[in-house]
Amino acid sequence: MGSLVEVLFHGRKVRGWVLGPTDEVPKRILPVRVRVSPVPSFDERGLKLCRWVAARYVAPLAAVLGRCAPPRVVSEEKGWVRVEPGGLGEPLEPAVADPWAAYREGAAVREGLDARRGVFVVRPAPEDEIDIALDAVGRALRAGRRAIVLVPQADPVPATAERLLEVFGDRATLFAGGSKRLRYRRWLEIAAGRYDVVIGTRPAVFAPLADVGLVLLSRESHPAHREDRAPYYHVRDVALARAEIDAAACVLSAPAPSVESSVLGAVQVEPARRHWPPVEVVRPGPEGRAPRLTSALKTVRRAFLFSPLPGAGVAQVCRKCGHPAACAACGGVLRAQQGRVRCVVCGAEGICTSCGAREFGLRRGGAEHVEQWAARIATVPVRAADRASGMFGERAAEEGVLVGGPESVGDLGPLDLDLVAILDADLAARRPGISAIERALTTWIEAATWAAPNGRVIVQSSTPNDPAVQSVVRGSPERFHRIELERRREGGFPVGAPVFRVVGTAAAAEELRVLPSITFLATTAGEQTICLLALDPGDVPVFGDLARSLAVRGDVERVEAEPHL
Repeated sequence: MGSLVEVLFHGRKVRGWVLGPTDEVPKRILPVRVRVSPVPSFDERGLKLCRWVAARYVAPLAAVLGRCAPPRVVSEEKGWVRVEPGGLGEPLEPAVADPWAAYREGAAVREGLDARRGVFVVRPAPEDEIDIALDAVGRALRAGRRAIVLVPQADPVPATAERLLEVFGDRATLFAGGSKRLRYRRWLEIAAGRYDVVIGTRPAVFAPLADVGLVLLSRESHPAHREDRAPYYHVRDVALARAEIDAAACVLSAPAPSVESSVLGAVQVEPARRHWPPVEVVRPGPEGRAPRLTSALKTVRRAFLFSPLPGAGVAQVCRKCGHPAACAACGGVLRAQQGRVRCVVCGAEGICTSCGAREFGLRRGGAEHVEQWAARIATVPVRAADRASGMFGERAAEEGVLVGGPESVGDLGPLDLDLVAILDADLAARRPGISAIERALTTWIEAATWAAPNGRVIVQSSTPNDPAVQSVVRGSPERFHRIELERRREGGFPVGAPVFRVVGTAAAAEELRVLPSITFLATTAGEQTICLLALDPGDVPVFGDLARSLAVRGDVERVEAEPHL
């Protein structure tokens, strides 16, 4: 099972996988010419997981199998030998401190991890996030099982991943990023059984790791956990499926868990007491500078200012002719960033549509503008946040104020800042997308965890009673989740309902319309018809069978699962 083989099909060499024995042998069958690789691409459980992904996301099984392993590098397969399953190092001693002692349902987590069963949604205190991951992985290894830890990005390596690699040493590997050769070499080493702990991004959920006792998803609500290329999937759902197939425990960990995690029926685990600095909500002042924020900046030594918009401002009018500013190529908005004016839609250089001039009057705002006025107020250096250079991670002892947007917020470990300020919070309500506010809330709470317990968090908002803003104040998204569940239900896209976008013909739309669905929307774009469906989970197999038959007939061009709405 899992062997990559080659057959001759209409004079062409075609590759495929051996899926195992069957009693349903067709009358015509092509003989296998050669076994291409000595390394099996998957085992029985891996195939079961791939079948689950293909069924849940209505994707071709071959496409899923092709993505469960990195691109092959033939020269790396020389001398490949599988190691017998089993621990690779000395038995681990239990941790001295129990990170679950101060958590509601902490005893249930300990019991589930030791027994390798159950699903747990954990909202760790900032100072406990790494210790919780270490304890969970350690319990799996002490039980003679292995662990998969999934992180949202590889660059920079999250603080949790770095600490796991440091503690577990040669027993752990990072399966994320790197060259094609390095990725395949690491995959071969995992398949050979040389590691007990695999830490990686989305593809690591398919890692060929035997005897898995734990699947841990770090920063569960992070948008990078969704695969935007076909076959589409969300790693949270695949992680849950893998844990069930492997008879393992599954831990979904995040400072602000997603609203989807609230409907899983999982054990909700949170600190028994508040681990959260005071949060002040103030109304924005001139240029986004509230008096309380200005006062705080004069005294802080280390701070982070979150500004969701990049650049220094949005172009309003041409300075030469006074014509309203717009992209000459597509009509989009022009933004000034790093000394240049460009279209935020197509990236074209800013040129006046009337006279061709390149100078514009700006409505000032954005991270670069915040950096400018903060530098005039603070008594310590102010600079733009740069995740590639480690931000505070490599400068933990340095004084300064960093200014950055969503791309700057991530798992950097406890930073104990004097101040974290969330600017322009009102913009979240004006962003398009059904999940726009939730994504903003996730980022706000992750940024707020950087403040020291005796530090300050300031949120600038004109709507202090907004549920998302109040969730930051409380340090928990629970109230927001309750309201969001009802909002999405009323909008026709209830949380937990699979959503599909189907591109095809009008005939396909008519046949899809008769399916039992929670919501069905259809529109035409040229000769194509685009359908948007929200389904009950139990109706996905029927939808999948129909969509596949319509694709064979030529009426369906593409099926996209869980599209951005």
